Amino acid sequence: MPEGPSILLMKENLQPFVGQKVTEASGNAKFDKEPLIGQTLLEIRTYGKQTYLVFEKAAVRIHLLMFGSYSIDEQTKPDKSLRLALLFSKGGMYFYTCSVKSVELEFLASIDWEADIMSDAWSPENALKKLKANPKMMVCDALMDQNIFSGVGNIIKNEVLFRIKVQPESLVGGLPLKKKKELIAEARNYSFDFLEWKREFVLKKHWLVHTRSVCPICGQKLVKKQTGVGKRRSFYCEKDQKRYSIKEGS
Repeated sequence: MPEGPSILLMKENLQPFVGQKVTEASGNAKFDKEPLIGQTLLEIRTYGKQTYLVFEKAAVRIHLLMFGSYSIDEQTKPDKSLRLALLFSKGGMYFYTCSVKSVELEFLASIDWEADIMSDAWSPENALKKLKANPKMMVCDALMDQNIFSGVGNIIKNEVLFRIKVQPESLVGGLPLKKKKELIAEARNYSFDFLEWKREFVLKKHWLVHTRSVCPICGQKLVKKQTGVGKRRSFYCEKDQKRYSIKEGS
């Protein structure tokens, strides 16, 4: 599943269409696409792993899910996977194997933009409040909670926890305040590192533990385990990442 930084890159690639009018709309997404024809794409907004194409009378929400993709100016996949195609006077955008929904413009005002890890509106203070309100949550689940860290995915989760030396099954309430703040700061820091590495096509070269087998610090074999409520893959070092319990922290 594409994480927040990849969605920002998609936004950048789609940006040339802003200001243009839709001339054709098609695809098998289950909403009426006819009203989009003639409307101008006013802006593109991202919220974590979601993209909003904002038009004059409505917005279209795109979520690439696990296997979604997009292309620009050229349809590259079979029609059966095409959820939405929007053609403009100068080119077009195509979205495949993803979730596409039409939403009212008023819905955008209800989004907690301060939870977007890569947004200028990001609020570390609000993230800290949400963490404190969920003391029994595992940190691996907390990082993947889109209401707290919108845009964080499994890669960012694993790399951030290794950076701050916290075992993924640690309980949020067990982390000292300093470590909670470190978690919040590194979630954002790593997301922007991810973005730059993705732009340079060197992201995988910088992975320290994600899909790796040996700890880069001590050389010990990494643990590969499904952790948390979501049972997502975690890669961690038992020696260099501490497991915090409620009793140990504040």
